[in-house]
Amino acid sequence: MNASKGRRRWRPRSVRARAALAAALAAAIVLTGIGWWVHQEVYRQSLSVAHEQARKDLFALVDQLKEGQVPSPRRAVPYEVVATGRPTAVAAGGGMDAFDPSAGHVLPDPPPLTEPIPEDGAGWGYAYRPIRIPDRPDHDPDRSGVPGLAGRTYEILYDDIWAGQLSREQAAALGVRPDATLRAYAVVVPDTSEEIAAAIDDMLLRAGLVGLALIGAVAYFTVRIALRPVEAVRRLTASVTDPRERVTVPATAHEITALADTINTTLQRLDHAAAQQRRFVADAAHELRSPLTTLLTSLEVALAYPERADWPATATTAARQTRRLQALAEDLLLLARLDTGAPTADPETVDLSALASQMAEEHLLAARKLELTCDSPDPAHVRGNRDQLERLLRNLLDNAARHAGHRVQVTVRSEDGQAVVTVHDDGPGVPAEDAERIFERFVRLDDARSRDQGGTGLGLAIARDLAHRHGGTLTLLPGDDGACFELRLPQAPAPDPAPGEDPAPAPDPTPAPKPDADPDPASAPAPE
Repeated sequence: MNASKGRRRWRPRSVRARAALAAALAAAIVLTGIGWWVHQEVYRQSLSVAHEQARKDLFALVDQLKEGQVPSPRRAVPYEVVATGRPTAVAAGGGMDAFDPSAGHVLPDPPPLTEPIPEDGAGWGYAYRPIRIPDRPDHDPDRSGVPGLAGRTYEILYDDIWAGQLSREQAAALGVRPDATLRAYAVVVPDTSEEIAAAIDDMLLRAGLVGLALIGAVAYFTVRIALRPVEAVRRLTASVTDPRERVTVPATAHEITALADTINTTLQRLDHAAAQQRRFVADAAHELRSPLTTLLTSLEVALAYPERADWPATATTAARQTRRLQALAEDLLLLARLDTGAPTADPETVDLSALASQMAEEHLLAARKLELTCDSPDPAHVRGNRDQLERLLRNLLDNAARHAGHRVQVTVRSEDGQAVVTVHDDGPGVPAEDAERIFERFVRLDDARSRDQGGTGLGLAIARDLAHRHGGTLTLLPGDDGACFELRLPQAPAPDPAPGEDPAPAPDPTPAPKPDADPDPASAPAPE
């Protein structure tokens, strides 16, 4: 545990520190690139200046040699003049005189010439190449006061002169034979360029460190000022205790304004969800109170007057209200599971035609004689949970049976890649303004009638949730002849029959048999 903590790297936590660090790192990268470019450019320019200075000194040396003059050793650029047939240098200076003159010249002899070298268009001709100056034991840098040149490689400019161009007196003044070849060397010393580049590097480093500190500080305080509205929004959000409250929308920046708007929108959704939850709890409590009150009143009256109580009727009422409480509890639990959004368990291919025909045959009509027919000529396969699809159709049939006058018609067909189920009753219908409200929870348009006949008000809400859960829709079609609910689900391919099994025959669309007598209300299923 401690070892893992010891390996943990330090990282800035606040946005201000992270922004300042990021700005400093970005500036460091940029400044490093700029510093490298400045270093290279300064060094190149300084070296170009040194090369130009050596070229000018070389030309001056050549002019003096052509006039038969021995150049002075006091020059800023190191130089040496050598000649064929002469072991020692004709002249040396600028640091090359640190070698012992009697020990021979330092730089190599020129090739012999037999005629003057033709001049170029500019009037001068010279060449240059890198040459290593030998590290000889006779080298004494204190002799000339110039840092030692021995043992290093330099770019050296040189130009050749044929002594045949000179008079005999000029050649004698230089100490060379009349047919000798002279070569003047000028050394390009980069020390000054390197010193200038090093000084620039030092200045850039100091300026860069100061600049990084300033950039980091500016970024830190800039982000701190920019985040003040965010901090204000955070404090207001932390102080919110009621979803009906709202945070103040600042008018400083678009992003912060959008953040405040998003928080207000979230609070509005939470307020709406809390209101729905409160309304749902209140409606559930109200729905539970009605059967409980009826059950409690019936039992208390029977217990108060046991000798006059009709115990079979009391037991029948208690059973009916208990079934209603059970149905309501099951509906509430199912809605709670649907609200969690859990995936549908065990999806399978279900034939809606067969399922609708089976349910039409098994459906019990509560104490009323109705004509219930199911028209499903062809199979209509969908993917989903069979129990949930059965619950969906049962809720639609229960709702139609409660409101129908004499007839309920169920139709199943395939249309545009969808399985379409319609449940049509000949009841009073639903006003157009309530076409969507009837799918809300605990909404009933016939509150005047008894609760026993009116259901719990959850059947259609559960049916629509189940339809959406299976990727379909459940709507109320407009019309004046009763109510017609249309269920649409994505159609699935028919399952392959098992080996040796014949394909399932089409369901027989025969109407469900009518009951011969009114069933006992106590044995009727709980309404939705």
